Amino acid sequence: MRMRCRPLALLASLLAALALGAPQAGAAPKAAVKAPEAVGAGGAVATVDPGATRVGLEVLRQGGNAVDAAVAAAAALGVTEPYSAGIGGGGFFVLYDARARRVFTIDGRETAPAAMPPGAFIDPATGQPYDLFPDRVTSGVSVGVPGTPLVWQRALERWGTKPLAALLRPAIQIAQRGFVVDETFRQQTLDNKLRFEAIIPTRDLFLPGGDAPAVGSVFKNPDLARTYQLLAREGLDPFYRGKLAEQIVATVRTPPKDPGSALPVPPGFMELPDLASYDAPFRAPARVRYRGLDVFGMPPPSSGGSTVGEALNILERFTLSTMDTPQALHHYLEASALAFADRAAYVGDPDAVDVPLAELLSQPFADERACLLDPSKASAKPVPPGKPDGSYGISCGGARDRHVPGGGERPAAQSTTHLTVADTWGNVVAYTLTIEQTGGSGIVVPGRGFLLNNELTDFSAVPDPDDPNSPAGGKRSRSSMAPTIVLQDGKPLLAIGSPGGSLILTTVLQVLVGRLDLGMTLPQAVAEPRASQRNTPAVAAEPAFVARYGGALGPLGHAFDTTDPLTGRPQEIGAVTGIELLGGGRLLAVAEPARRGGGAAGVVTPKCPAARSREWAETQLSPC
Repeated sequence: MRMRCRPLALLASLLAALALGAPQAGAAPKAAVKAPEAVGAGGAVATVDPGATRVGLEVLRQGGNAVDAAVAAAAALGVTEPYSAGIGGGGFFVLYDARARRVFTIDGRETAPAAMPPGAFIDPATGQPYDLFPDRVTSGVSVGVPGTPLVWQRALERWGTKPLAALLRPAIQIAQRGFVVDETFRQQTLDNKLRFEAIIPTRDLFLPGGDAPAVGSVFKNPDLARTYQLLAREGLDPFYRGKLAEQIVATVRTPPKDPGSALPVPPGFMELPDLASYDAPFRAPARVRYRGLDVFGMPPPSSGGSTVGEALNILERFTLSTMDTPQALHHYLEASALAFADRAAYVGDPDAVDVPLAELLSQPFADERACLLDPSKASAKPVPPGKPDGSYGISCGGARDRHVPGGGERPAAQSTTHLTVADTWGNVVAYTLTIEQTGGSGIVVPGRGFLLNNELTDFSAVPDPDDPNSPAGGKRSRSSMAPTIVLQDGKPLLAIGSPGGSLILTTVLQVLVGRLDLGMTLPQAVAEPRASQRNTPAVAAEPAFVARYGGALGPLGHAFDTTDPLTGRPQEIGAVTGIELLGGGRLLAVAEPARRGGGAAGVVTPKCPAARSREWAETQLSPC
């Protein structure tokens, strides 16, 4: 994957910066226009943030490959999307390596400290779990050992062409110069104001003067710039073994809480050996065959590949393309419920529990599960899990009459972020990274400028020996992140992913169904109203989905909930980014047109319309 820089890269970078209104030396940052779609060649990047997309594109223009660009864009998102991602969290990295003609994955899921007891989230006074928000979330107990920095190092060591220090430089500049605050950043700050006020360094950073930064103001993070500079100079040793590791452990074990706050913010269990022994392993990807295509995703501890894959295998039994859209959506919702039942029963950390992944992804198992899908009505929820035991029949007698471990799906926050990158040599990256809740644990490491994750709240709260996601020291909690790459005849067709907690799984599945079955273009599939059936009595749905399809789906027995249980606002499901390879070297980069404030898609060399207007040019992340 190691390639030379292309000619005129410096000129192209300068033109791109001018087209975006990017800050030059000494210039004040300007708000950039987000372009949710771009077509062209030479490489493509799609993220939720125009600054991060610009960073990734400049790396590609300077001869970097998709892995280089993904790491640089991720570092930039740690600055501009600090409530969704950063070095205090983890994630899952999926790569199609064009030279090897294979898909690889890196597991950057956070681990529980070795000393974490199984009952860490149980109130000893009542014997019941602490409330999820804010008690479990805003605590040292919720913080897992971060994996993001090691994912970057693993990816660059194996496939990168540029050093980490060079790839951190653009993010350092953004942190120093600042970025323009938009409505999403301000609202996310206000949503977390109560708990941010409880943590002294968090309050000082994100609530200057006691209020969230105003829309249109410039937000700087010099502490994070210095932290990135430390990693650029010395590598990851300070983070996992040195002074920074000591600061992380001290912050987790003694959260810097304002003594006047009523929030409990209990201490966690992390110790220095937990950081020193952390690993981000390479894992074989999950794979299914769907409509003649190969769909690759993350294996456990992510449930992305298994749940999306099983649902696709169930839908393989049905010809959705011949159905009207409501009937196809009925099948999508029912298949999702069945896959979620099996996710809860069987998926966890493969290093701690026996996950029957091969059976969960087998077509015979899915065929047996598909027998339970009634085209004329919705099933009663929750449905029980199946038996992925290798013995399958067509009588549908394999359903197991037992409870669903974990007590069902908890509310899913619009946390996490996803980026997608493709380069001129055919390499493609789908990378989902997170600090879990929007705002993570709410705890900023003093003087370091980044939030710690609350990933351990993804464990089931109540210990249960039959639950594969029961908490335990040293274990990775089950994730819903679903970075996905689809191959056609062995070559990439498209790559997608999304934030959104457990809503990620249905978001990715619905976009795939829209694009591969329902005749939608990728931009249409991304913009389509969404609904999420996670084996619960009511379907979480955006109001636009109910307005468009509720009249047809209601009589089939589907009930809808259009209110976000965490914010009380209307549901907004997912924030997809994706890239489709159109053939002939052309690329289509896609991001959300509206959700989460809209995303930013760009290509290295755009396909320009015959008549260009100034208004059109101002929306482009790349010069013609």
